[in-house]
Amino acid sequence: MTTDPAPPEWAERVLQAFLSSRSFESVSGDLFEEYRDTVFPSRGQSAADRWYLSQVLSYARRSAGAWAMLFAAAYLIRTAIDWRLPTTDFQMRATVTTSVAFAIFLLAGLLAGARSGSVRSGAIVGVVAAAFAIPLQLVGAVVLIALWHDPATLSAIRGSGGLSEVFTMPFFIVIPGILISAVGGMVGATMTRPRPS
Repeated sequence: MTTDPAPPEWAERVLQAFLSSRSFESVSGDLFEEYRDTVFPSRGQSAADRWYLSQVLSYARRSAGAWAMLFAAAYLIRTAIDWRLPTTDFQMRATVTTSVAFAIFLLAGLLAGARSGSVRSGAIVGVVAAAFAIPLQLVGAVVLIALWHDPATLSAIRGSGGLSEVFTMPFFIVIPGILISAVGGMVGATMTRPRPS
C-alpha cells in the first residue's frame, strides 16, 4: 500500500504558529504542492522533509527573529551596564531585566496567538525566539569581552557573577520564556475567537 507523500505533521503545526489562518491555508497549500510534485519526486523523503523544514524555519525566522533580537539586545544592554557601571546591589537591575524579558515573551506569544487563533502558537513562538536569541546573546557577550577587557571591567565581571553566569544565563530563560509566551498565546487566541451572539 502506497500513500501520498506528505511533510511531517508537526512541521505543519509549527508553520501555523507563524501565519494568520488565512495566510496559513495559502502558504501551506503551496508548500505541500511543491513538496509533493517537485521536491519529493526528485530528492526522496528525507531530503524533501529537510526542504520543508527549511521553509518552515524561514517563516519562523521572519516572525520570531525580531523578538529574539529584542530579547538578546536587552540581555546585552544589561550585561554592558553591569560591566561598565558596577554595583553591589543588583535588585533594581534584576527587576527591570526580568520585567523586560517577561514583556517581550508575553507580547510575542500574545501576537502569535491573536494572529493564528491558536493557543499553541504562543509557546512555539517562545521556543523559536529563545532558540534564536541564545546564539545572539553568546556572540554578543564575546564581542563585549573583546571590546572591554581592561582590569576594571574584568573586576566588574567577577563582581556581577562572572563569565560563567554570562554564558549560562541565556539557557535559563528558555523554559520561563516558553511558559510566558504560552500564556500570551492563550490570551491572544482567546481575543480573536468570535463571541457568541
